[in-house]
Formats: sequence, C-alpha cells, structure tokens
Amino acid sequence: MPPIFKSTTTITVANSFPYDPFLAKEIFDVTTTQPSFRHSYSSFLVLILKLGCSKNFSLIDDLLARLKSDQYRVTPTLFSYLIKIYVEADLLEKALNVFYKMLEFNVKPLPRHLNHILELIISHCNFIMPTFDLFKTTHKYGVFPNTKSYNILMGAFCLNGDLSIAYKIFNKMSERDVMPDAESYRILMQGLCRKSQVNRAVDLLEDMLNKGFVHDSLSYTTLLNSLCKKKKLKEAYKLLCRMKVKGCNVDIVHYNTVILGFCRKGKAMDAIKVFSQPLQWKKSYQLLRNFGFQDNFKHGYQ
Repeated sequence: MPPIFKSTTTITVANSFPYDPFLAKEIFDVTTTQPSFRHSYSSFLVLILKLGCSKNFSLIDDLLARLKSDQYRVTPTLFSYLIKIYVEADLLEKALNVFYKMLEFNVKPLPRHLNHILELIISHCNFIMPTFDLFKTTHKYGVFPNTKSYNILMGAFCLNGDLSIAYKIFNKMSERDVMPDAESYRILMQGLCRKSQVNRAVDLLEDMLNKGFVHDSLSYTTLLNSLCKKKKLKEAYKLLCRMKVKGCNVDIVHYNTVILGFCRKGKAMDAIKVFSQPLQWKKSYQLLRNFGFQDNFKHGYQ
C-alpha cells in the first residue's frame, strides 16, 4: 500500500532538503498524485522560497499557475517573497510585474505593498522610469500612493540628478490630496544642495515653515553644510540664529559646522561670534586650536 501523505508532512520533508530544490519539487509532485490530497498553501510558500534561492524561476511560474488554477486563497506574503526573489536575481521586470500578478489573484495591493516594490526596485538607476510608469498607473487599479510612495520616487530622481521630475512629483501630491511631510521637503532640499542650488533650498525651507510644518533639524543640517561648502558663511550664520529663534534643537554639530566654515576662511573673530552659550565654548574650542585661533578665542571673551 502506498504511503498516505499529509500536507504538513510535505513541508517537513521538503525542509529536510534545503540544498536540493529539485528533490523538494519531486516530493511535492509525488504527493500531489495521492488520492484526495491537496497541498496546503504553506507547502507552496516553502517550495517557492527554495526554488527562488536556487533561481529556478520557470518552476516558480508553474507553481503560481497551479495556485491560480486550483483557486488557492493567497496572501500578500507570497508576493513580498516574489519581489525580493526577483530583485535579488536582478529580474526587475518580473519584480515590477508582481504588482499586476497580485491583481490576477484578486489580491488588491495596498500602498505598503507598492512601497515595498518601489523601495527594492528604485535603487537600480536604469530602472527608474519603468518604476515611475507603474507608479503613475496604480490609481487606475484603486491603489493610491501615500506620502512615503512619493518620497521614495522623489529621492530616487534627486539622487539621479533629475530635479525637474522630482519637483513635478512633489507638486502632484497636492493634486492627489496627498500631504507632504518634512521628509518630502528635506529630500528636495538635499537634491537642490547637491546641484549647488542652495538659495532655492533655503526658499524651500521658508515655504515649509510658512505652511506650518514643524522645523526639521536634519533639514537645517543639510542647508548649513551646503552653505558652508559654498562659502556662504554669513547666510549659514543667519540660518543658525534662525534655528534658535524657531526653537530648533541646535546641537554641537550645527555649531561646529559653521565654526569650521569660518575657520577654513581664516575668519577667527567671526568663528568666535558663533559661540552663544558657555556650554559650546569647551566643546568647540578644539576646532579653534586646530586652526591656531585659540588666542583670538581667549581675547574675544576677556
């Protein structure tokens, strides 16, 4: 009498052959021939993971077809696995098409599923535009990107130097009733600073504050660094003062960024003016010593 298998047995046996996905697939197929036997959904997941690790993608396609034809109820977890498998194998087109595969299985993608696809694929610079094309069509399927979705795309285009597209995405948020957050502004500011468009970045900061956004310490740090690199030291100092007026948590990094900028220009007294609290003197004194300005420091506070 042939052995009678249970689906849980199949998972256990398949897991005992981690380095031989073909044997696991053979066990899977043999048990399928048993009368009145039906694999559990977990069995499919285990085998798909094994086949993915060994890059047997055609067999994965066969299992997906069987899941669909046998009308299994699948979960978003399956598609998260598939995205990761395809991206790691550099099969970006297949990873992108997972979005449509979810729809085939009557699984409506949520914004977090879309973001998972965007985050994994967008790091490949040569695949930004196809990913953007998917992003632009999602609303047709009842999937509406959220703020994080827009931020992921803006960040990718900024890193790629396509500021005009990043700005269009930013402006599209208001058209779609999606509220930008401090990170949205910071991403654009960083992109502008990389392009040496510091004045536009400062204007963007003004816009952010005027619209009632809470001041963002990281945004200020980005601008301070960029202003100092562009040797716009007076503007950097004004921005530092504004941070304090706005109640931003000005820390030693912010102070030293501006102090270092003045020191590199040989402007000792301007560097000393940055010291506004006794707490900062001790922490930043070493910077002045490194540039030989310790006597100016002492003289300035006598």
